[in-house]
Amino acid sequence: MELYEVMRTTFAAREFTDEPVPDAVLFKILDHARFAPSGGNRQGWRVIVVRDPATRKALSDCSAPAAKRYAAQVQAGENPWNTIDPTIVDAVTIERTSPPARLTEPFVKAPVVLVVCVDLKVVASMDQLLTRVGVISGASIYPFAWNILMAARHEGYGGTITTLAVAQEPKVQELLSLPRHIAVAAVMPFGRPLRALTKLKRKTVAEFATLERWGGRPLPSA
Repeated sequence: MELYEVMRTTFAAREFTDEPVPDAVLFKILDHARFAPSGGNRQGWRVIVVRDPATRKALSDCSAPAAKRYAAQVQAGENPWNTIDPTIVDAVTIERTSPPARLTEPFVKAPVVLVVCVDLKVVASMDQLLTRVGVISGASIYPFAWNILMAARHEGYGGTITTLAVAQEPKVQELLSLPRHIAVAAVMPFGRPLRALTKLKRKTVAEFATLERWGGRPLPSA
């Protein structure tokens, strides 16, 4: 598959066939994904391949509390889990909100779940002294995670980067015997997609790229 086609058609797959994913396929995908860039080329990524149904159910359960808050905030017209605008949704409302099945069931129904982790001892977090939430460490792990999905697309498989379970990271660390300095970056349900999307909805370049400064002229196409 041509590179630009892969980039334009790699979608968030959450529904899968019952077809198993062979170890050889996963190995091939990860063997290509490992060429992603990382700060200092330290390659702090680690991947836990989870097939055990009980463990996948536990990962689903870890995702449920954050999924409840996500759904409750959406219903209130908010942008869920953002760190700038305080939520108006109270804890009681969150607790009585059902977690959307599309956010929790894929971990149970996918033939395999990949837990993508990062070693915080080796990533450079240039924003650690700022007062906002840290994002820079992601530069050393999410290119790798996206490489996994693009390689999967090339091989006819798919998945999606989910992060709801990270709100319960201590439980995930205990579940998978992760050391405390190993952060969970993504919990990725993975398999042969039930259907393939080939047209994805995205903003145009003019809507997000400007010249010289915020609010500058849109980047021209020619």
